[in-house]
Amino acid sequence: MSEMVLQLKDASIFQGENMVLSNVNFEMHKGDFVYLIGKTGSGKSSFMKTLYGDLELTKGEGSIVDFDLRKLKEKDIPFLRRKLGIVFQDFKLLPDRTINGNLEFVLKATGWKNKNEITERIEKVLDKVGMKTKGFKFPHELSGGEQQRIAIARALLNEPELILADEPTGNLDPQTSIEVMEVLREINKNGNTILMATHDYALLLKYPSKTLKCDENKVFEVVQRRG
Repeated sequence: MSEMVLQLKDASIFQGENMVLSNVNFEMHKGDFVYLIGKTGSGKSSFMKTLYGDLELTKGEGSIVDFDLRKLKEKDIPFLRRKLGIVFQDFKLLPDRTINGNLEFVLKATGWKNKNEITERIEKVLDKVGMKTKGFKFPHELSGGEQQRIAIARALLNEPELILADEPTGNLDPQTSIEVMEVLREINKNGNTILMATHDYALLLKYPSKTLKCDENKVFEVVQRRG
């Protein structure tokens, strides 16, 4: 049996007082690629935020990369996030630093000290996303698709056990979305586990994989029909 990286058992997810999702039962294993779909407001973002510690899990059971979500304390969150790679829709790159500077900032913030090791790691992740020659550029000098590749590279820096991609193609045109998707599929093939929230159904058809849907306060697996 492959190693479990995420499990939710009878979990209910709240945004403030409002219950967004109830009785969520879900498991993910090392190497999985899972889509999370659903209309805007169906709870996808709340689901993701609960996983990376932005929202507390107050009902049910949940564990992610060996952290118990019910017992997660404020002080644990940085350690949890070191084991996760998070890719946001809006890139969240620091505009006043080069790409190398952005990646170096993350490594230093997560405890890396050795300059050579930092440089090597940055080169390695940029190579993985096909951006090896862009390290000296600033974010504004890159296209949206390139910026998202950098955001994926940043998510890979600490060799995460699980990558949470929250609408990573949401701000991109269809062709660029496919390019970014190819990068995600490639790193999944190389062993990275990915949970990707999306409302881009074209991508699901082009790259079918296990799919969960948020709808009417529930999360359930969608069985994709074969043409």
